[in-house]
Parts: sequence; structure tokens; C-alpha cells
Amino acid sequence: MSAQPEKFLALQFKYLGDAVFLTPALRAIKEHQPDSELHVLVAAEVAPLLENLPWIKKVWALPRTRGRARLRDSWPLIRALRREKFNRAVDFGGNDRGAILSFLSGAKIRLGPVEKEKLLQKFCYTQTISADTLPPSWVQRHLQLLSAWQISPPKSARLEIAADPALAARAAKLLPDGMILCHLGTSQPRKEWPVSRWQEFFRLAKVAGLALAFSSGNNERERSLLAELKKVEPEIFALPPISDLKLFLAVLKRARLVIAGDTGPLHFAAGLGVPVIGLFATSDSLLRSAPVYEAGQIVQGGECFCDAKCLHSANCEDAWPCMAAIQPEQVWAALPQAFAAK
Repeated sequence: MSAQPEKFLALQFKYLGDAVFLTPALRAIKEHQPDSELHVLVAAEVAPLLENLPWIKKVWALPRTRGRARLRDSWPLIRALRREKFNRAVDFGGNDRGAILSFLSGAKIRLGPVEKEKLLQKFCYTQTISADTLPPSWVQRHLQLLSAWQISPPKSARLEIAADPALAARAAKLLPDGMILCHLGTSQPRKEWPVSRWQEFFRLAKVAGLALAFSSGNNERERSLLAELKKVEPEIFALPPISDLKLFLAVLKRARLVIAGDTGPLHFAAGLGVPVIGLFATSDSLLRSAPVYEAGQIVQGGECFCDAKCLHSANCEDAWPCMAAIQPEQVWAALPQAFAAK
């Protein structure tokens, strides 16, 4: 790689939680070339996660509708990207959208992961790494992709995002000081701790005098989980729906501790430097999140019988899913170490 400072464009078009796992690789680029100019292109709804990191020059927010291109809305942004004259672009997602935008950015060198039959990616990138050779961990996957440019891992592989300090006062009105935030919902029911378990944990905390707050996603299914818990425990403190991701990050930043399943808010909290306890179904479900979380930050479920291979299937319909095997006492026992990690 040239000794002269370069202009990098990093791209990723995946889910919100996946964007947080990108930050160690972004940090690796900056440590490799401290004088380089690092830009990031992500979907508009993801941009708030990265836009307050001072070492990223600019976060480009692309309007996105899942399942269809919005070329008319995107073209002005693409033209602006081309005017930047990037030396290098790396697409960490490896999907069609990222490959095309990598090509359209005009970067001279374009790196990305390629699956065997993805001819579009082979056309759009000038350098490729077989996706089959990359590890399942998102963090290690991104770092190994950068090894094609002889970029070493960063000094720390911790997740790193930042909340907008201008929203701190609004966040304080939503979440009082010293509360443990328990996030019930995830994007997939198989990753959720049953409401009955949250109820048991709430009762343990109540006896000990620990203040808990409960939250969920904004969709109808996740809000129903919070309503179900509120029905059996009317005195719980529940956060209202927060559709503004920037405000939600400011609220997370205030939490004394965040307890959640394998979902975006857990990863956001870790990136904000808030102590966390992650509830994971099985060791297999941890593969993509490792090595971000240490042993003291994880509570695992039991053996899963979703299919013949005993893996945690995306369509788990077991009458007693492996997440239910996590006992409230296990989560309670993890609290001292989680608090000490702050």
C-alpha cells in the first residue's frame, strides 16, 4: 500500500446491529494510515450509529427501500461520491447493492468478499476474497478482509459508536439515573428471552431494590411483549416507543447496565461503553458476535433441538426453546461482574 495518505470509502448495507460490528475494521484503517481520510457509506437509517465518531471524515447516508433500488434518489449522492476521487473502497457487506455502489463510487481499487456464483461482485470489485474463507465472526470477518491490503487488526477490537451529546437532556427525561435497561424484543423471536423469565428477573431485582426499566422495538410484535409484561407486572417502568435512533442511543448511554438478547440495542450499548449482559441461545448463536463479548458479559441458553444438527434454526418452533433455559438466577449472578467491567 502506498505510503502517501489515501482517501478510503467503506461500505456496508446490512442491518443496524451489523453496522456496529464494522467499527473495529474502520478503526484498523485509521490506525494503519492515521493521516488517511475515511468516509463511510451506509443506509440512511444506519448513519446515526457512526456520524458522531470524530475520526470518520464523513458518513454518507443513502436512502434505502428494502427490495428495490431508488436510483433517482441515489444518483445525486453517487455523483458527489465520484467527485471525492477515492483511492480505495472496501465493501464489507458483499451484497449486490454494496458491490454496485462500490463500482459507481469511482474508487480506483475496490475490495469485497465474493461467493462462488456472484458474477456481479466479481465485475464490480478489483480485488476479491472468497467469502467461504472468512470466519463467521463479523468482527474477525471484516478484519480478515482488510488483510488483503496488509492492514493489521486495531489495538482493540471493541465496538465503538457515540451518542449525540445535544440529546442528553431529552434522554434524561425518558430514563432516570441509575436504571438497568432491559430490552425485551429482537428482530427474531428465537433470540428472545420469554416474558415469564423477565417477570421472574424483575421480582428478583425488586426484592434487592434494583431499579429496572424495560424497552422493546417499535413494531407491533415487540411492543406486544412489553404490553404482556406490563399486564402481569403493572408497576414496571416501561420506556415509550422511541423511533428516533439518535435519541435512543442517548437513552442507552444513560443506562447503568443493558440486558438484552442478541440484538441491535445490546451491540449499541456495548459500542457506547455501557456495561452489558447478552442473553444468547447457544454457543452457535455466539459465533457471529465473538470475540466482542467476554465470558462475564454472556449468559447462554441450553441445548437446541431445532433440527437434526442441533443448531439454533432461524425458524425455531420448539415448545421449550433454548432461550427459555436461561434462568433468572443466572442473569442475576452475572450482575456483579458486568458492573465491574465499566
